[in-house]
Amino acid sequence: MKQNNLKSWYKSGAPGVWMSGGAVAIAIIMTLGLLAVIATRGLGHFWPADILEADYQVPGQEARVMLGEVVQVEEVPRARLAAAGLPVAAEGGEFMTRELLKVGNRELFGADFTWVVGEWLSNPRKPADITVLERREWGNFYGNLINVKESGQVVAEGDAAWPALQERLDRVDELHAQLVRLEKKDIGRINHGLERIRLEGRKLQLQGKLDAAAQADMDARRDALNAEYKVLEERMVALTQQINRDSVTLSASDGRQTEIALGKIVRAFRPNAMSTLDKFGFYAMKLWEFVSAEPREANTEGGIFPAIFGTVLMVMLMAVVVTPFGVIAAVYLREYAHQGTLTRVIRIAVNNLAGVPSIVYGVFGLGFFVYVLGGSIDRLFFPESAPAPTFGTPGLMWASLTLAILTLPVVIVATEEGLARIPRAVREGSLALGATKAETLWKVVIPMASPAMMTGLILAVARAAGEVAPLMLVGVVKLAPTLPLNGNYPYLHLDQKIMHLGFHIYDVGFQSPNVEAARPLVYATALLLVIVIALLNLTAVYIRNHLREKYKALDH
Repeated sequence: MKQNNLKSWYKSGAPGVWMSGGAVAIAIIMTLGLLAVIATRGLGHFWPADILEADYQVPGQEARVMLGEVVQVEEVPRARLAAAGLPVAAEGGEFMTRELLKVGNRELFGADFTWVVGEWLSNPRKPADITVLERREWGNFYGNLINVKESGQVVAEGDAAWPALQERLDRVDELHAQLVRLEKKDIGRINHGLERIRLEGRKLQLQGKLDAAAQADMDARRDALNAEYKVLEERMVALTQQINRDSVTLSASDGRQTEIALGKIVRAFRPNAMSTLDKFGFYAMKLWEFVSAEPREANTEGGIFPAIFGTVLMVMLMAVVVTPFGVIAAVYLREYAHQGTLTRVIRIAVNNLAGVPSIVYGVFGLGFFVYVLGGSIDRLFFPESAPAPTFGTPGLMWASLTLAILTLPVVIVATEEGLARIPRAVREGSLALGATKAETLWKVVIPMASPAMMTGLILAVARAAGEVAPLMLVGVVKLAPTLPLNGNYPYLHLDQKIMHLGFHIYDVGFQSPNVEAARPLVYATALLLVIVIALLNLTAVYIRNHLREKYKALDH
């Protein structure tokens, strides 16, 4: 009886259901676990950790004071430390604790991070007056605040130095914001205008139309821009002098004093004196800076807004290109093409294209889009720019087109599957009511298949947003000075190179000169990339569900 019940249970398919459900559950748990690890290691970087001060006594050496932030703690075999040349005693346990300290003060110590043996640290303390300076260059500086100077003269010291420092940093931040606006907006506009005048003159010269009147007009416009530039330059010099007017003096852990101009400092804070609420406020500020500011310090500090902007803009342009081409190709293959050997071969080729390594698409994009198509566009429409290329160099447009070619098979296959699921009776009913084949296609079939088209677009966006290898060849760079969308004509600069979150992860993780500082930003950027892809996909899913409800499409 039991054997018959077991056979019936197997025949019912229940084991397959349980295995499938278990596999899905395991996959979900692993995915959530991975995201949790990435979020913990990435987002924890922005928390203002306490600064540890302790005496460090290496056997046989003079004791010194260590000051820094504990980044990592691990246990290592005692034999391993002895093999590294450290004076480790043979007695004791098998393992010893070592800690990675972020000591900053790169100009004094040569490196931001150092490993110390936990057993050699004594008298640990967390003084409330330890000051951390986050700088635009050279990383953090840790030390004790001594005084604040104005034009080389001490204006505050002792307990009065800290409020004076905060007040003057606020002033420097306002001046620095004005300086950045001048450099990026006004100076950028003038440089763009001067370049357009130069190209205009070169074009007229090549066409043989450069007469005295045209030359005089260009000279007048150029002189006006140069005069405006001189005014802005004087203002920039004055702002720079005002920014560098004040300075601060700190004493490092080894007693050496260092004077730092406030213009080089982003912010100053005392984490040991912060309350939990203050730390949450600081944490929120750092997170906002991460998603809204530009990178600095070889991409290991600051934010990644240009990479976010470049990723989203490139994916949107890719979607605009791939959707109509993919839909038209699928409609032709399913509705118009003769279903013979040639059509089957084309379908096999489309399916095979989906499995081609992405770097191959990058090579194709570089060879065809950039060199052949872009070079031809330059010769036909931008001869005045020669020998400097305009579209004959990697840029936003070629990156978007390369990704469109890469994801085209996905959209074609998904759309064709959606068209195949539309019952033949629907087509025949439309034709019987007097509609033409074209009207049936565009007013009945395609609206009902639109959710499948959106499914293809979702898959295309998910793949394109995470690609890196082809983009390294056709338009993505380590650092782009300006955004491809700005106030300078023609506003959307398709020829400009962009930053990308995926390439940013590769660059920070594998090309950074400061590995320890870059590691948490790799996790944070990876988490942000997942969030961006999820938001793009959720937007497409919302549109698909809306279309499915509107046209009462079949469930897919």
